[in-house]
Amino acid sequence: MIILLLGLPGAGKGTQAKRIAEDLRIPHISTGELFRKAVQERTELGLQVREYMEKGELVPDGVTIGLAVKRLAGADCEKGFLLDGFPRNVIQAEALDQYLASRSMRIDRVIDVAVDETLLLERLTGRRVCSGCGASYHQIYQPPQNADRCDLCGERLIHREDDQQSTVIERLRINKDLTDRLACYYKAAGILRTVDGSQEVGAVSSEILECLDIRSDGK
Repeated sequence: MIILLLGLPGAGKGTQAKRIAEDLRIPHISTGELFRKAVQERTELGLQVREYMEKGELVPDGVTIGLAVKRLAGADCEKGFLLDGFPRNVIQAEALDQYLASRSMRIDRVIDVAVDETLLLERLTGRRVCSGCGASYHQIYQPPQNADRCDLCGERLIHREDDQQSTVIERLRINKDLTDRLACYYKAAGILRTVDGSQEVGAVSSEILECLDIRSDGK
């Protein structure tokens, strides 16, 4: 089975991707992991990825597609895989479709993990990180025992620039546009399903499995 998960930052897409991939015993392939591995291995594409990342720029479609196709050619992907973060846009989606068609394969289901943007803003702006050990907290969902201090080392907790409200709002705006376009693309193909990502983690997983016609008890 070939599955693609869509979702805005903070929707819990990464968490669900890992859970579903483990449940179905198929590889979980994320764009972030592809980039990190390529950089570590210092491949030709990896050196290009590092160059763009060091400049704070988005990795071009051609490089991203090249990395993804190389990974999907792996023997462990022959019986299916779950994609998380790729494709990022319609250009990449079309390239993926072309690659899969060349191997007589296709995406079985695209799952959009939908969460209200107000809740996403709460989830993303509430994060605090320890300035000492790097431990992560959340003002609402995982608060420290002592305000603004790390439970582990006692150092001050900081609100990173990436988690500031203005930054998060812009990040959500950009990603929403990309995600909406992808959702329309896959809806037209008849393979898109939407789940309520505001539920408890296990409930979201169960709803995703139902969309895949698979019950969480494996029957």
